[in-house]
Amino acid sequence: MNLIVCYFCVDRGDNCVYPLFMKINQLPGPVLTHGFVPLAHRLILLHTFLVRTEVIDEEVITSRLDRGEKGIVAIWHQRMYGVIGYAKAASRYRPSAIISRSNDGDLISALVRRLHFRPIRGSSSQGGKEALSAVVEDLKENPLAIHAVDGPRGPGGTVKAGLIRMAERSGAKIYPVYVSFSRAWLLRSWDRFLIPKPLSRIRIRWDQPFSVPAGMKENEFESIRRTLEIHMQQNQIADDRSFGWEGLLLGK
Repeated sequence: MNLIVCYFCVDRGDNCVYPLFMKINQLPGPVLTHGFVPLAHRLILLHTFLVRTEVIDEEVITSRLDRGEKGIVAIWHQRMYGVIGYAKAASRYRPSAIISRSNDGDLISALVRRLHFRPIRGSSSQGGKEALSAVVEDLKENPLAIHAVDGPRGPGGTVKAGLIRMAERSGAKIYPVYVSFSRAWLLRSWDRFLIPKPLSRIRIRWDQPFSVPAGMKENEFESIRRTLEIHMQQNQIADDRSFGWEGLLLGK
């Protein structure tokens, strides 16, 4: 939801963001489909031209996808905006993303299609099991899914069980990706969603793949989840520090 409204309400807090979005979502369908969505798309593309993006170790994932392997991109919800300008480069892999089945999800789905993602409807809070199964089925025919590991409502900086279950059931490897900003606005959302400022730099760094074995016992499952969580936290915090940020991911 932050993705849609950020241009109209940057850093003003949820009290501004959500009522504004609700008013937008009450507009007639044709106005949304042929008016607001194309406008939001153009604004987002314009903004991506005003930042400089550096990509590190992209071949870690592309070389494996080109060999026919499957992958799940693991990203913090807070950093989702940072990959928008980069998404077109990955469009040949037809990445999917889980989008809420709510009314606002209809609007977001229309937008993310324009941003080179394939929406799969559902969330970890409502319809989560159904959405997880849909992603697993989708990975049988397509090579790539992108998943916000702590979405849709947090706690921020945690790796939820859905990512591990998805990898276990699909056999796909998990590819952590760390997105850092030299300068950014922070929304007052649950995760302090980040919007890069114009003329700032974005660094996208790919990590080595993380494998999840099938048929794990409960204690093994939690050990793997926690291991990945700590690993991703440490790497993101280190990348943030290179730009001078402290406490950005975990809010400390």
